[in-house]
Amino acid sequence: MGLCYACFLLLALSASLSYGAMQPRVGVCYGDLGNNLPGRQKSVELIQKLNAKRIKIYSANVETLKAIQGTDLQISIMLPNELIPAAAANQTFADEWVKTNVAPFYPKSKIRYLLIGNEILSNKPNSTWFELVPAMRKIRNSVIKFGLKKLKIGTPLAMDCLEASYPPSAGAFRSDVTDRVIKPLLHFLDRTKSFFFVDVYTYFAWISDPININLDYALLQPTNITVSDPGSGLTYTNLLDQMLDALVFAMKRLGYPNIRLFMAETGWPNGGDPDQLGANIYNSATYNRNVIKKFTAKPPIGTPARPGVVIPAMIFALYNENMKPGPGTERHFGQLYPNGSYVYPIDFSGKTTHYPALPKPSSNGKLWCVVGNGRNATALAGALSYACSQGNRTCDAIRPGGKCYKPNSLIRHASYAFSSYWTQFRTAGATCSFNGLATLTSRDPSYGSCQLPSLNL
Repeated sequence: MGLCYACFLLLALSASLSYGAMQPRVGVCYGDLGNNLPGRQKSVELIQKLNAKRIKIYSANVETLKAIQGTDLQISIMLPNELIPAAAANQTFADEWVKTNVAPFYPKSKIRYLLIGNEILSNKPNSTWFELVPAMRKIRNSVIKFGLKKLKIGTPLAMDCLEASYPPSAGAFRSDVTDRVIKPLLHFLDRTKSFFFVDVYTYFAWISDPININLDYALLQPTNITVSDPGSGLTYTNLLDQMLDALVFAMKRLGYPNIRLFMAETGWPNGGDPDQLGANIYNSATYNRNVIKKFTAKPPIGTPARPGVVIPAMIFALYNENMKPGPGTERHFGQLYPNGSYVYPIDFSGKTTHYPALPKPSSNGKLWCVVGNGRNATALAGALSYACSQGNRTCDAIRPGGKCYKPNSLIRHASYAFSSYWTQFRTAGATCSFNGLATLTSRDPSYGSCQLPSLNL
């Protein structure tokens, strides 16, 4: 009896040590694409005040690493996309990069992850895709050479690495990269016991179909909504679990059922262009707080396909970065304003369970598809012409004499055409995109006696 009890204690201790080595921790992505941001030392202090336990930087900036040195933050650093070909082709280059950018700070700094590139498969087809895994192999050779034993090598991919994600059990990687990129990548991650790093944004999934995807389901709010997967028999209560499990099943489909997931980025915009649907402080706070609650839970929650499994997570981003390109939402993912003040109260440790109430944004329950950030006149004119050429009297109201013709404005006419086209052809697969020129809004864009076509949320 005593011997069995001792065995039990040993097993319990072993499990505790294993869990402690991989305890749930949430970190923050520290981007610096702003001309009004605090210095690096101050930024590290602000990260610590957030109670974040991890930090991801998008380079191997020496000044940033010096500022982090001596803290308890676990660090992810990145080899930029443009250096992948050189690292893939030349072991000496890989050695020099690791020797210069990593080795001097190890082990004084807790550098734990070397990320090779960023969302490389989201770029247009190019030869760099096929140099990704060779670069990862050479960087790992360098890491071994310099005795950096605790480092894991990976690469963050976006959800567009999948060509099928619904239901999750149908998850499958894109056929154009499966054989030459994904299979070698999974083999490398499995052999080196690394992670599949992935950037997962329920915001972008929701904004693509806000009529059929419930907002609270995307925000990880408690609802009575459940989604059953007929292929696996699993039941889902939030969109993030669905997206993560689609990756789990995609890896399993290729013979790699056990590679761990690491959520390298997730978040929700706190603002954007004036008409940007769902991008506001209330939704951003709700989502990010729920992410922290889920991924710091003890014991770990995991996902339906992997219950109880720890998934490290990083929230994007530390600051609202005013020099990021793209739609306005890209400049509004921060937890902090550039002056260091909080966009909303948040605690990355997960210990804070109650926050001051935030005002909930009002909604009239309708959606319009209007001109967004892209204001290139030539491109808008082409998109307007396309929308009006699809028949069904889509643009009658903006023709001369029509009730929406005046004022004769390209932007107003294009917004009418986009909404008219989208509302009529959405069920046939039409999206509110028009090559990135359009966006969905819940703010009524009607003018004068002109009422733009809309759909109910």
